[in-house]
Amino acid sequence: MTQYKIPTIGGDGIGPEIIREGRKVVDAAGEVFGFDVDWIEYPLGADHYLETGELVSENTLKELSQHKAIYLGALGDPRLAPGILEKGILLNLRFSFDEYINLRPIKLLEGVETPICGKTAKDIDFVVVRENTEDFYISIGGRHKKGKSKDLLEVERFIYSTKFGLDIETDSEEIAYQIGMISKEGTNRVMEYSFGLAKNRKQHLSSVDKANVLSDMYGFWRDTFEEVGKNYPEVQTDFNYVDAITMWFVKNPEFFDVVVTPNMFGDIITDLGAMIQGGLGLAPGGNINPKGTSMFEPIHGSAPKYKGMDRANPLATIWAGALMIETLGEKEAADTIVKAIEQNILNKKVNTVDMGGSSKCSEVGTDVARLVKEIGKS
Repeated sequence: MTQYKIPTIGGDGIGPEIIREGRKVVDAAGEVFGFDVDWIEYPLGADHYLETGELVSENTLKELSQHKAIYLGALGDPRLAPGILEKGILLNLRFSFDEYINLRPIKLLEGVETPICGKTAKDIDFVVVRENTEDFYISIGGRHKKGKSKDLLEVERFIYSTKFGLDIETDSEEIAYQIGMISKEGTNRVMEYSFGLAKNRKQHLSSVDKANVLSDMYGFWRDTFEEVGKNYPEVQTDFNYVDAITMWFVKNPEFFDVVVTPNMFGDIITDLGAMIQGGLGLAPGGNINPKGTSMFEPIHGSAPKYKGMDRANPLATIWAGALMIETLGEKEAADTIVKAIEQNILNKKVNTVDMGGSSKCSEVGTDVARLVKEIGKS
């Protein structure tokens, strides 16, 4: 029997509850498909930070780096200012392990309603590949008030004077700026991943940018897309401005197969994707380093007001678990978990409140685990 060691981070709010159900389902799949998981728990999150003052230690990062996959619940707590946990833990993990792919399946399951009139499960089945480590998320920026700009970098002075023809120290009451950056290496590797993924699906890859306005950065993105595409002549390609693609996601979702997008635009359009596939309760995500440590999570928040109530929808977390074990090589088991999620929804017997039922989080997890065994043995 294949053995896996997988660290888990329950995190905050409903995080520990949904991770518990995800583990339950993965364990059920292991029984059927011949693998076993040794779960290693890490207490990262608000409680740990408030008790110790520590977000993620270097020792913890070193330990986590020894594993191929991490299973994350949710982070966020109203006792702390926004960004402390998200930057200190979530982004820290993504950047430390160079998880440069954010993988988001946008798939409408049978039995789930989409807000798009007339569309069904056969119309909504694509994948968004979001570049996950560059763009405007590199956190270079600042704010400066008039008369307090002595420490400004020369590049900041240059940008302000050449763009606006103004003296940054005397002509503006206050400025704020954010610098985005994409590199050849970073852009090239996300393109290679996306073309490879499209090659093994419907051989169609759509690129997202805003090259008509932000021409330096996203013109570079577009050029790299075309360069890499020369090595994949069998893959059909097209370009989409980010504002236009939000329209096409709604009007013609069936057009898309694989979509590759810079970091910030991906952050926005994948939430739209989540809604057209039925809502945040059905939206999993993977932060992937194909040759290193990857991390899998539901994309929704920690919902602290529901903490300990056993009423959260665990399906996105269970689906994230399927993405995780597929990355580990358990494709058949992963597919079976997704089928079990779909069957749970179609049965309309064991569903949480947001899915039109009255069942508990733990009851949904137990039902999906049962279905995994039933489907897997049939």
